[in-house]
Amino acid sequence: MIEGIIFDYGGTLDSRGVHWSEVLWQGYQQAGVPIDKATFRTAYVEGERALARERIILPQDNFHTLLTKKVALEISYLPEQPDAATRDHWLEQIAAYCDNAARACIDEARPMLEQLHERLPMMLVSNFYGNIDEVLRDYGIRHLFKGIIESAVVGVRKPNPTLFRLGVDALEMPAERVLVVGDSLRKDIEPAEHLGCQVLWLKGKGWTEEEDQQTHPHTITRVTEVADWIERL
Repeated sequence: MIEGIIFDYGGTLDSRGVHWSEVLWQGYQQAGVPIDKATFRTAYVEGERALARERIILPQDNFHTLLTKKVALEISYLPEQPDAATRDHWLEQIAAYCDNAARACIDEARPMLEQLHERLPMMLVSNFYGNIDEVLRDYGIRHLFKGIIESAVVGVRKPNPTLFRLGVDALEMPAERVLVVGDSLRKDIEPAEHLGCQVLWLKGKGWTEEEDQQTHPHTITRVTEVADWIERL
């Protein structure tokens, strides 16, 4: 029996299971940034490392602000730097594209989240930058979650199962009665199973081909399927 739910956020609720590097890459293409995907992926990784080293994202930043800062970092790692006007154009176009994409995904997930909220307590457990509370408020879904366990706040990142343990503890119920929904087999599903939680893998386009080829008996392809999956148990 499922008595509580833990949702991952990035990649699960805001991108239909697609790794965020892929969404950003689409934004770069829409903006006409003249780079190949390998160059983009290198800049993406370097940008993530910089965000992990420095407190660049602030608690009051919404997702559009986060994206603007994040993309500015990525562009700074490109081998050929644009002039200021071109850079600003890219920033505006990419941030707007990705913010709109995330809002569309949240709008799709909202009815399912509202339906589950009426029946079960829900927590959010996420590797994020310290501003997820503001992101959720800006998108109008913060009130649907009992609480948030965020890596930048607690100082531990998935796949360390400690994040999920904190989420289970906040729900105040045994792990085996908690369903964990996430888009990463390695970072969400495996550590949650290690704790004894029930799991549901939202499988979309991952970071590597290896992950794309992996399988799991409890898999969905749209986050809106979660409520129906629970009903069938």
